[in-house]
Amino acid sequence: MTTPSKEEPSWGSSYRLVASEKWKAKSAAMGKAVTEALVQYAQPRSGMRVLDLATGTGEPAISIAMIVGAQGQVTALDLSADLLEIAKGRAQERGLRNFFTRQADAHALPFADSSFDLATSRFGIMFFRDPCQALGELRRVLRDKSRACFLAWGSFDQPYWQTTIGVAHRHVGGSLLEPGGPDPFRFATSGSLSAVLSDAGFREVHEETKNLSWTWPGTPQEVWEQVRAVSVPFRPMLDRVPANLWPQIDAEVLAAIGQYVQGESIAFGASVVLASGRK
Repeated sequence: MTTPSKEEPSWGSSYRLVASEKWKAKSAAMGKAVTEALVQYAQPRSGMRVLDLATGTGEPAISIAMIVGAQGQVTALDLSADLLEIAKGRAQERGLRNFFTRQADAHALPFADSSFDLATSRFGIMFFRDPCQALGELRRVLRDKSRACFLAWGSFDQPYWQTTIGVAHRHVGGSLLEPGGPDPFRFATSGSLSAVLSDAGFREVHEETKNLSWTWPGTPQEVWEQVRAVSVPFRPMLDRVPANLWPQIDAEVLAAIGQYVQGESIAFGASVVLASGRK
């Protein structure tokens, strides 16, 4: 992810980095259908120069690098140098020589005008401090008629969130998210993301909501550990949980997740928003 403000928790915090490394294979498997949906939506082609914003641990940048080939190039950008190291390692494991990382803020892109043929971001745009400013910068570095393609979370009211964070929130009460802080569901309302794209000067704006596979290849205990470690926007709420409540919350979370167990996996499903615009 990218561009937290000074008041927001760190995307590169130690507990998140440890979890990102520990669960990278299973997290990638869970997000496979979502990554594939964004790649299919973006339609990268051989030879393209592509910018992936808020790349985190490297998707969809890695998948796109495998498509654009040796004549193409993918730049994976994020604010966290540590997450970029994980992304770089994943790309090296695949032998990708057209994959490059860049630590930078999406609101001040360190690239010349008209540098890229395509831009993508998976679960990133919701966390930009000023989406219109960041999109204006992105439009600047895109070539004429190039597309910017985004994937964001749909509603909080879906199994993955309700069986985990939702259970904890019902116990602790108060704000789910910090006022003015990062909000994963910022663009869950239909038309809100396409409106920001239009305001930033993009044309031929398109938006749709899709239900995709979101399946954890492991146990309820694993996915609950992973969610607690990597869900930075909910950290203030989770920190309010009294120690004596955790055993009850853990038991309820595992029972709730258990409703979605299929064999040795957990099939949550995911509601996501896909949106795009053309320079």
